[in-house]
Amino acid sequence: MNQAKIPKQRAIIDRRALAGEISSLVDEHGEKARSAIVALLRDALEAGRAELAKRLAEKPASGHECSGGQAFLVDQLVRLLYDHVTQHVFPSANRSKNERIAVMAVGGYGRAEMAPHSDVDIAFLTPARRTPWCEQVIEAMLYFLWDMGLQVGHSSRTLDEMVRMAKEDLTIRTALLEGRYLWGDRELYDESARRFFTEVVHGTERQYISEKLAERDARHKRMGDSRYVVEPNVKDGKGGLRDLHTLYWIGKYIHKVRSAADLIEVGLLTKQEYKSFRRAEAFLLAVRCHLHILTGRAEDRLTFDLQREIATRMNFADRTGKSSVERFMQFYFIQAKRVGSLTGIFLAHIDDQFAKKRSRKGFLAAFTAKARTHKGYQVFGGKIGAPGDDWFRDDPVRLIEIFQIAEEEGFEIHPDTMRQIDRDAVHIKGPIRKDPRANALFLQLLAGRNDPETVLRWMNEAGVFGKFVPDFGRVNSQMQFDMYHHYTVDEHTIRAIGLLSRIEKGELTDDHPRGARLIHRVASRRAIYVAVLLHDIAKGRGGDHSVLGEQVAYELCPRFGLTKGETAMVAWLVRAHLLMSATAFKRDLADPKTIEDFVGQVQSQERLRNLMLLTAVDIRAVGPGTWNSWKGQLLGELYDVSQERLRLGHVRHGRNERIAATKALVREQLGDKAHLIDEYGDIYTDSYWLAETDDVIARNIVQYSVAQSLGEQLSIHCEYEEERGATLVSVIAADHPGLFYRIAGGIHLAGANIIDARIHTMRNGWAVDNFLIQDPVGAPFYEASQLERIKTAISDALANRVELAPKLAKRPLPISRSKAFNIQPRVIFDNSASNRFTVIEVNARDRPALLNRLARALFESQLIVHSAHITAYGERAADTFYVTDLMGEKISATERLENIEAELLDAASDSRQAELESA
Repeated sequence: MNQAKIPKQRAIIDRRALAGEISSLVDEHGEKARSAIVALLRDALEAGRAELAKRLAEKPASGHECSGGQAFLVDQLVRLLYDHVTQHVFPSANRSKNERIAVMAVGGYGRAEMAPHSDVDIAFLTPARRTPWCEQVIEAMLYFLWDMGLQVGHSSRTLDEMVRMAKEDLTIRTALLEGRYLWGDRELYDESARRFFTEVVHGTERQYISEKLAERDARHKRMGDSRYVVEPNVKDGKGGLRDLHTLYWIGKYIHKVRSAADLIEVGLLTKQEYKSFRRAEAFLLAVRCHLHILTGRAEDRLTFDLQREIATRMNFADRTGKSSVERFMQFYFIQAKRVGSLTGIFLAHIDDQFAKKRSRKGFLAAFTAKARTHKGYQVFGGKIGAPGDDWFRDDPVRLIEIFQIAEEEGFEIHPDTMRQIDRDAVHIKGPIRKDPRANALFLQLLAGRNDPETVLRWMNEAGVFGKFVPDFGRVNSQMQFDMYHHYTVDEHTIRAIGLLSRIEKGELTDDHPRGARLIHRVASRRAIYVAVLLHDIAKGRGGDHSVLGEQVAYELCPRFGLTKGETAMVAWLVRAHLLMSATAFKRDLADPKTIEDFVGQVQSQERLRNLMLLTAVDIRAVGPGTWNSWKGQLLGELYDVSQERLRLGHVRHGRNERIAATKALVREQLGDKAHLIDEYGDIYTDSYWLAETDDVIARNIVQYSVAQSLGEQLSIHCEYEEERGATLVSVIAADHPGLFYRIAGGIHLAGANIIDARIHTMRNGWAVDNFLIQDPVGAPFYEASQLERIKTAISDALANRVELAPKLAKRPLPISRSKAFNIQPRVIFDNSASNRFTVIEVNARDRPALLNRLARALFESQLIVHSAHITAYGERAADTFYVTDLMGEKISATERLENIEAELLDAASDSRQAELESA
């Protein structure tokens, strides 16, 4: 866009010296000089790239210089080739008027912005028709470029073809828009530029903008539709380089600007905005150049494994509470946010300019519509604007007020006013933050009934949110270096607020039926909205963010105007916001002690209602696919049991009454097969009747009776469970040592993930094991061929027809890039979480073989697994086992616990994985 000045150009490539060497080679070898010339130019290319890489290492943020240097290097090589081909390979002393070629750089190369492995996009222009000489020269040049190892995008057109094709194709039009004269016939290039703007561009400005924005929206959707995706695409992602290019393309198409700096003169950017534009562009270009150099290819995705290396290359260091990579990515997202802000202002201005042009034409040209006034603001065409330039400086509380009005009334904010807001946000200081009116307005906006998510995002991108709530400013653009969280902390929080608003409006009732009811039963709407705002506010501070966030809540809530009771509720919710998910996903909900401990911490129905809402929106706002019906069912089950306990003050029925009630429900489920309970009911243990649901028990009893009648030693039944969002696999077999770990291995070999397992031994020595499974993307199995594959895999594993360990080790990681993370396995023992069992939680790198290995380690440690609960958080797995020793007792001896821990740590280690992979 703006040609960067390249210092010490001859250290990159010396065209004059190379031209002399080419002439010498031609003189010496004649027609056989080609291979030597290719080698010479290839060496020059590699030497130039090495010099530019060295400069980038010395000045790691010099994006313009590096990308401009890459373009300069290729420019000189193309010029050398053109001169050599036209002078030595196909010389023509008396060329006709049609034997002319203009070589033109287009696309990114035309902007003189190239990363080390970017494509070289060249257009060859010829006059009215191509002559044999032109075709020979073009073909020879292309073969030289290809033989040098360059990726060349090329076209060869006459002027008439160029005009026709540019009219028909948006991509060609955009590439030519960035066309730059490179070498050859200058008059021909000038004629092409004149015809392009008069015959192609003129009169199509509105259409071009519309098509370009539609193309941008499609690209954003393809790349994740958020500039806060934690593995962003530097070129094509939202807030990336392509968004900056779009601004330049539109500005050039409409106003014929020659560089991005000219956007100031035509009123589309202010000087300050242009500086932001250049700063963001320089950083993004530098990151892209580092990506290409590190990978040795045209790589534009900033993946986790590359983020750490580039953070080091760009001199980001660790700080308290934040690693170097988190600081680097926070800076990246700040730039992406700035690009988003500039894009919004720029496009709104373009829209405004076209609106003014339309109003000056036609029958109503003399009529000027007047803006109406709303609370002192001007409103025109659905946009709210400040009435004067000093409006916010005179009363900075208005910086909050305008967003509150926009949310309440459904207004957009005028681009000129957004510029003022961006400029005047610096006036939000201590007195404004403490102002009761400002805080009341902010609270109204936060708990707005229309669309608080969108307006809070505008507020955030204008810099007002972080200025008014500095604690929120600290998590602005902050990523979490893991594969579970899809968005930055601020984006995650704003999305969670939006989800709560949608639940309240009844838009997500199918997914959150309890939430849709509970939101209208909470004592304070504003308390739950503030809790969602603050639940992650203390991330990146170097401690437990729940505990630190509680302290922030006690400071901020009174400032916002919340009562003591509301403040206490918000503070508790922030402190306990992970409690419900940890209990539902990592503990056995059929164990009375689980409910007892959970209720002991929650203590009231009001807290429970609020916690249920906060937990649901927190999980769902993590990213696509993190919420599913299985998680919804577990949370719902925990809520229902806890709510009953809190309402009645005790569990409604004792152990015997609960077993009797379950048997009655199962009898009802079985219908005309109810006699099976009388036949087989006594062989099932009390723990089985307490742990399983009536529908699962009914199926197990029928399955067992069929197996007995057929004389089967192994019975496997698979059934799709719509309510649970998973597939139930029930295995009934004569119990024998190692049964659980072998079944788990077979299920994983079939490509399934176990999300819950309940393991029972009946009084007659038979095992009844129930597994809930999903595919790798969290969906259930229901096709007959899939279910048959699972049955076969389990049968083969139990019959020792396959070697489980090496086969499982060879299966790819669930998330291939998880090797970028240093994950140390951890084992936690808890003898207080259950009255009957020792609870063991293992945190480790997620992999298909993990559960099988852990279960085998427990078996070899002479432990009996009674239930297992499996949860994945991106690259990490948290597997929880309820176990006893062979005598049915808890494990309490220190030495034995240490031995079990050592076995589990070895089973979960990367070294064990590597050993099995090579087996």
